[in-house]
Amino acid sequence: MIANMDPFSVGSVEVQFDRFLSRRVNRVVVETVFHPRLNSVSLEFKYELLTYRQFWDEAARKQFAASLELYKRDFEDSKLIDNYRKTRAVYGNTRGRLEWETTKYTKTRVSNPTIDIGYRFRENTPFFTTLMRSAREIMGEGDSAPPVDSQAINMYFTRAQASDLVEIFDQARLVELIGKKTTPATDEPAATESPPYREYREYGE
Repeated sequence: MIANMDPFSVGSVEVQFDRFLSRRVNRVVVETVFHPRLNSVSLEFKYELLTYRQFWDEAARKQFAASLELYKRDFEDSKLIDNYRKTRAVYGNTRGRLEWETTKYTKTRVSNPTIDIGYRFRENTPFFTTLMRSAREIMGEGDSAPPVDSQAINMYFTRAQASDLVEIFDQARLVELIGKKTTPATDEPAATESPPYREYREYGE
């Protein structure tokens, strides 16, 4: 815990998700929320009729940022290969926390999935990716229903989209936002394999 405060919004980012029964992707706006008591940022979105909150702690956020820098280097050097089995977790993985429910009136389920970080080609375009693997639900005290497994979900980012998320993930920025929320308002104005060379284009360009 870095502050005894309720969660608050820290912006939104565009992300692509798999399109059902298709090799194409859908662009979606994902809301981001900072949880000071957990020192964690959640990505909040709907996917296949369920509501998800995918939590990234400080260590996971730093790994995401470091992995993106490796991906940018491979992108610029044209070293990307179209083989998802090899590239799915080429930049490592981390452990996350997931909450999901059908509606706000139904039980919130929780799991701790592994999240792979790598890249994947979709529509002949490379994307920086995270794959949240399926994970068994963590049962609460008194739960009588059998546990279920969370859904495996791919997220696809252009370099610009991933860079936007890295800015949101930045620990110093999050701490600064807490300071602004706890500082009393004043009347003063605010301070302002080696493949052949190939040129990649990103989604939407």
